[in-house]
Amino acid sequence: MIVRLSSLPQLTIVGAIHTNSQTMAHNTHKDQAAPEILPLGLDSLLVRFSRTWSETANAKTIAFKRVVAVQSIPGVIELASSLTSLQVIFDPMQTDRATLRDVLQQLSAGLPEAAPTPERTWHIPAAFGPEYAPQLPEAAELAGLPPEEAVRDIEAQTLRVIAIGFAPGQPYLGMLPERWDMPRQSEMTESMPNGALITAVRQIVLFAADAPTGWRHIGQSAFRVFQPDTTEPFPLQAGDAIRFHHVSDTEFASIREDKTTNGGAVCKVAS
Repeated sequence: MIVRLSSLPQLTIVGAIHTNSQTMAHNTHKDQAAPEILPLGLDSLLVRFSRTWSETANAKTIAFKRVVAVQSIPGVIELASSLTSLQVIFDPMQTDRATLRDVLQQLSAGLPEAAPTPERTWHIPAAFGPEYAPQLPEAAELAGLPPEEAVRDIEAQTLRVIAIGFAPGQPYLGMLPERWDMPRQSEMTESMPNGALITAVRQIVLFAADAPTGWRHIGQSAFRVFQPDTTEPFPLQAGDAIRFHHVSDTEFASIREDKTTNGGAVCKVAS
């Protein structure tokens, strides 16, 4: 997710689902004691906590973004996080790479090894009937579950926003149990609707816009992850918790017609 320190967030690209499933395992033994801080382009540094996915590296990435965002570091104008790294974009007229690198190195010490307790938990209604989850039976079979049990399995998970990107505000939610680690489809699906729940490499991607994909459509929400006409166009943040709640197709049709809420979602903030 990009945090632009002087204006609204912009789009960043993260390859969250274009990852070999083996790299999505909990490879904590590969995590680095200290992050790599590398030059990136003319006006950025890349702070990389791991070259492969792990819960620890993702937790450190999210925590580090929060730390840097509140520091008001001279010259830093944008932050863009992916699964295991943070891009720090700076104004060369206000600071230089060496100075900024030293500051970031100091701030990276003592980050938590585990994800912090989410400050916000989103409860999002979703429909799983044939009209709204056309590839649920196939995905459930690959997971070794009957479709009804697959839906209960999804409902039982407290997922976390582990990255945002590819399309404005589009979240990657993880991690599902290992049984959801399944291959891509052999062919592309030409279009998935806005709000679709797409399962990919033990993640659920909540689609931001109608788009093609090689992964499977297993549910449908009316939640809009990008709301350009509001004061907060990106409602989700990296680190947020997500719970999906099964509603009937009839209930979902009513929720989708109701424009007074964002797809019937409720956000609970920890006290």
